Amino acid sequence: MNKLLEDLIKVMTLERLEINLFRGESRDIGSPQVFGGQVLGQALVAATATVENRVVHSLHAYFLRRGDCDAPIVYEVDRARDGRHFSTRRIVAIQHGEQIFNMSASFQIPETGLDHQISMPDVPPPDNLADLESYYRGLLPQLPEKLRRQVELKRPFEFRPVQHPNYIQPEKLLPLKNVWFRAVGKLPDDEALHRCLLAYVSDFHLLDTAMLPHGVSPLNSKLIVASIDHAMWFHRNVRVDDWLLYAVDSPSASGARGFTRGSIFAQDGRLVASASQEGLIRRIS
Repeated sequence: MNKLLEDLIKVMTLERLEINLFRGESRDIGSPQVFGGQVLGQALVAATATVENRVVHSLHAYFLRRGDCDAPIVYEVDRARDGRHFSTRRIVAIQHGEQIFNMSASFQIPETGLDHQISMPDVPPPDNLADLESYYRGLLPQLPEKLRRQVELKRPFEFRPVQHPNYIQPEKLLPLKNVWFRAVGKLPDDEALHRCLLAYVSDFHLLDTAMLPHGVSPLNSKLIVASIDHAMWFHRNVRVDDWLLYAVDSPSASGARGFTRGSIFAQDGRLVASASQEGLIRRIS
């Protein structure tokens, strides 16, 4: 297996301290705090470990405090309910004695029923697009130190945007974004693992979509940008080691908050998941 994926799976493999208590380590991806997707994924791993024969179909989470990359995170799972078809879990992430994150997740026994979906956007296939890493590598001398460090770090996922961002000289654009992504190598045939990793990667490319109409960069030193909440719905089986399209839009920004939503499609057009996020986008003088 690819070493980057091996390390990601290691991060997603939690130590079980008690029957409902888990501990995880963090990775520094170049951001000033623990990456929100990591906490989402680890919390979902903890909840999944307390459920049998059911798969997650939705989660709703709040980011309460910045996470410290140099300290472990403890996840406490509350087994709120186990019904005939659904199980509900509440998860609290704790660091330095304080809650940094909480989440509710719902699991369901696989069933069949009514089936419809929206259509995938008509965009170029990933094979016709340049990956984000190589695009930024060509701009490395022009990038500020904050972004250069993030670009130079290798990631377990590759991204191929339909519209390449311009963080150096941002223009005012429609609040729309389409990005292909996949894991950098093959993963085991484990649906629960793929859903946890999809939660991890879903935190990329959402919040900065709300800045596109304003011609501002998330690297702007006069902006405070942070995720407030995150929600996901898993519609169909998914493999994150196959190409997936993240179709993101931002219907609104107001009150120093930006709202974004994303539809995640498999390359064959199936809608496999949906996500939404609201984040802080505050101007400072």
